[in-house]
Amino acid sequence: MDGTNAVVTGASRGIGASVVQGFAAEDAHVTCCARTLDDLESVVESADGSVTAVRADVRDEFDVERLMETAAGEGAIDVVVANAAVNHGPPGKSPLGEESYSRFDDTMRTNLRGVFTTIREALPHLAPDARILVPSGSVARESTPGMGAYAVSKAGAEALVRGFAADIDQSVAVVDPGYVATDLSGGKGRDPADVAPMFVWAARDAEDVDGEVLDLRAWKSATR
Repeated sequence: MDGTNAVVTGASRGIGASVVQGFAAEDAHVTCCARTLDDLESVVESADGSVTAVRADVRDEFDVERLMETAAGEGAIDVVVANAAVNHGPPGKSPLGEESYSRFDDTMRTNLRGVFTTIREALPHLAPDARILVPSGSVARESTPGMGAYAVSKAGAEALVRGFAADIDQSVAVVDPGYVATDLSGGKGRDPADVAPMFVWAARDAEDVDGEVLDLRAWKSATR
């Protein structure tokens, strides 16, 4: 990824932090964001490469506009990972009928509108062959009890991927790394560091990604 100019949202922990570190280790320049700049200090300090931290909340389009303009200072943007997401209830214990309106609204504003905003604000700065990657999971496609607004938001995010894939020249894809141990999964799953190589593959090497779901099977088949 030498010379690649990448943007990663929701980068303070979990998958986002691992992707930042994985991209930087492959010699990409990474501009990353989180709602609180202090939360990014350890990510920047531990990255083996060039990383720029920006305070930005994906719920605010003006924050995201500034994020993309900062990244574009390094040149056209080659890769965007729209990773920022929230899950306000315990996984598997948040049935839709018990979701509060405030939790539902903030989940949609972050996980769905936030992806829309990230892609929309990146568009003026994208390289012609840029790739946009949106992390998701099987919960977006399979009925799972108790996943509440989170599952609905991820299904919506995957619909955004398909819509943008049809509307823009650059490639847009879902990356489904399976269960990863993050706050969103209740700490269950694989170490986030183990999925960073999958995102490097999706950003650099995967073929025919536009509008597709790149899952563990596709990654393992391509890299074994």
